Amino acid sequence: MKKGFFNYENGIVLLMALTFGCLFFDRLALNFLMPYVAKDLNLNNTQIGLLAGALSLAWAFSSFFSTAWAETNNKKKIVFIVAVFVFSICSFSSGLAVSFATLLIARLVMGFAEGPVIPLAQNFVERESSPNRMGLNAGILQGVGSALFGSILAPVLLVKIAENMGWRNAFLVAGAPGLILGLLAWKFLRKSTVESIAQINEKSALNISELLEFNNIKYGIGAACCVFGWWFSTLPFISTYFVQNQGMTPDEMGKTMGLLGVAGLVSSIVVTALSDKFGRKKIMFFALIIGTLYPFAVYFLAGTALHLPAMFFTYFLMGAIPLVAAVIPSEAVPVHLKAKAIGLITAVGEIVGGVIVPAIAGVLSDKIDPSAFLWVSASLAVLGLLFVSKLESNPLKR
Repeated sequence: MKKGFFNYENGIVLLMALTFGCLFFDRLALNFLMPYVAKDLNLNNTQIGLLAGALSLAWAFSSFFSTAWAETNNKKKIVFIVAVFVFSICSFSSGLAVSFATLLIARLVMGFAEGPVIPLAQNFVERESSPNRMGLNAGILQGVGSALFGSILAPVLLVKIAENMGWRNAFLVAGAPGLILGLLAWKFLRKSTVESIAQINEKSALNISELLEFNNIKYGIGAACCVFGWWFSTLPFISTYFVQNQGMTPDEMGKTMGLLGVAGLVSSIVVTALSDKFGRKKIMFFALIIGTLYPFAVYFLAGTALHLPAMFFTYFLMGAIPLVAAVIPSEAVPVHLKAKAIGLITAVGEIVGGVIVPAIAGVLSDKIDPSAFLWVSASLAVLGLLFVSKLESNPLKR
């Protein structure tokens, strides 16, 4: 057990959480600024879905192949630092877009740069975590990162900037903090945190076939696709839906998205901490059942006093993201495969949940009904229960 609050374990968790937060602030900026961007660049729902999918596709390939290369060649620190600098610079380019095509290119480049950051950050935190804090630390990383910065601060700050200074300037603000955090990571990451633990005979190997021998990797991939898809099927469309279909003002939309961010923050701590105490599988079941109800709360309770409270509590499936993306894959494999396992599940989850699902949801929302993306989300939460039921209590079982 590591004594005291001001120790290296807590320091790494905080630094990685802030870096994660900066990344998600940049990544999610387009979602919160979409009402302005879509109007200015004349985007439809299909194009909005393709923009989300392009970033996720580049992110997916980079998250596995860049992470695997860094792990195999013992270059995790340099890959992490370069990626942080590049995605920060690329954020500026989104604000310079003049058409759908130029914005698409900017998001592709950003996604490729961001890909290895999360798997490596989660791997660094896992390496320094006390055994009884693995889930909680991953939840803090997720919660402070994507929830506090990406989902709470981002919608409020970016919408305010867009209203007063224009959406292009909002993208410039989003990219700046990453440069500072990249320098801090370069200074404070220790060799023991970033050094690869690899078998001699696996040089240059991707280990995909070996990873798929483990039961919780096979079914964990399916669970991750469903949880990622549940989130990404709503995320690109929900802010525009609130404004155009439920009559919210941009300010009301920003505050509502901020409230959902609070739910993401709280759930990332609560759900992961409960999984440390009661087990990953039980808590995953509970979170997925709650998440199934989120689209119904959005659609059927609009305009009522229960709308915001119901959305808040049913958004708690967000807390399962660090479990499927980091904790379950990390616990499912031997130490020399941990970073690659996180990278593989992130990659496949991004391709299915972040590329294919938003594209389908966007087309259905254009062709059938603007609310179609909500029912895609609910269906994926139900399907996720099937994959979670296949997870083993002995995570290293093949």
